[in-house]
Amino acid sequence: MSKRKICVVITARPSYSRVKTALTAIKNHPDLELQLVIAGSALLDRYGNAINYIEQDGFNIDAKVFMVLEGENKTSMAKTTGLGVMELANTFYNLKPDAVVTIADRFETIATSIAAAYQNIPLVHIQGGEVTGNIDEKVRHANTKLADIHLVASQDAKERLIKMGEEEAYVFNTGCPSIDIAHQIKQNSTLDFEPIKKYGGVGKDIDWRNGYLVVMQHPVTTEYEQAKEHITSTLKVIDQLNVPTFWFWPNVDAGADGTSNGIRSYRELYQPENIHFFKNMIPEDFLKLLVNSKGLIGNSSVGIRECAFLGVPVVNIGTRQHGRQRGKNVIDVSYQPEEIKKAIEQKLLNSTNDVSDKIYGRGDSGEQIAEVLATVALRFHKTITY
Repeated sequence: MSKRKICVVITARPSYSRVKTALTAIKNHPDLELQLVIAGSALLDRYGNAINYIEQDGFNIDAKVFMVLEGENKTSMAKTTGLGVMELANTFYNLKPDAVVTIADRFETIATSIAAAYQNIPLVHIQGGEVTGNIDEKVRHANTKLADIHLVASQDAKERLIKMGEEEAYVFNTGCPSIDIAHQIKQNSTLDFEPIKKYGGVGKDIDWRNGYLVVMQHPVTTEYEQAKEHITSTLKVIDQLNVPTFWFWPNVDAGADGTSNGIRSYRELYQPENIHFFKNMIPEDFLKLLVNSKGLIGNSSVGIRECAFLGVPVVNIGTRQHGRQRGKNVIDVSYQPEEIKKAIEQKLLNSTNDVSDKIYGRGDSGEQIAEVLATVALRFHKTITY
């Protein structure tokens, strides 16, 4: 019997870290053949050029899809998605996969789903069923309705998908593959590299060895016009606290220009002595950085998922993760500087790490995903007819 060809589409830097262990498990499974497509911002240097890390990890790339239009606003998001549909449709036509995997909820992931579903290729959606309350939630639920097989990250998400009308036999709670890496890091969490020496970045050469913060704050697509204002509030707080801080560049979303411009403007105007900026890190190094920090500030899903498992305190700012199930490690605040500062002082600077919370998996998600993909019936539940 020939191997099932499983085509996984990676469209952004965070998506790779989210499914890396699943890619390895698919690649190593005797009944599966991994087809890897790298697309979107994962190909762009300004967003960390994730493809470099993917190649360094030994994965063969079957296709590259350039689809990101400049602008980083609502219109460019829509056009990027449309271009993605056209290019990915050709890619799937050429690769002829037995199933296509789309990941989570970024705006451009719907292009993967449309290109596969409209060609009657069984679609597998990872991390459906979660709630956030912005454009990502609409995309996630749209992906769900186009998908045939669902690999969710929590029991809460599984129950929500079943309530949405998805067949229970095709909804699998595999946990989140990013937790697999967090599980590995938890076994050996020593910060065994020099962050600035290894990754460069820009900003002051901060003295981080006696404790530091990590910031990862992305624009909110439904609030993109306030992106510069939101990031400036956080910058002011971190600057005033004068605690050594590693700050990571935002994703490519509507408002990313405002976020990036806010960072550049503040850096040039005030030249903060305590902040060093990075574009990207490999997932293992990033989690080591997190687990050895005083905590994470911003609105990244890593604060909700990996940090819960690792017990890293998180100050979650604004609405981007609204409605998503969270552990005891998270405190939610608005964009008001006073509220952000108070939460950082209480939750991060004057407390120890929280206990581990296994909402999103126990560390074996990649293997579970590969086994489901090897054994589940690949049939069309939502066939498109003409």
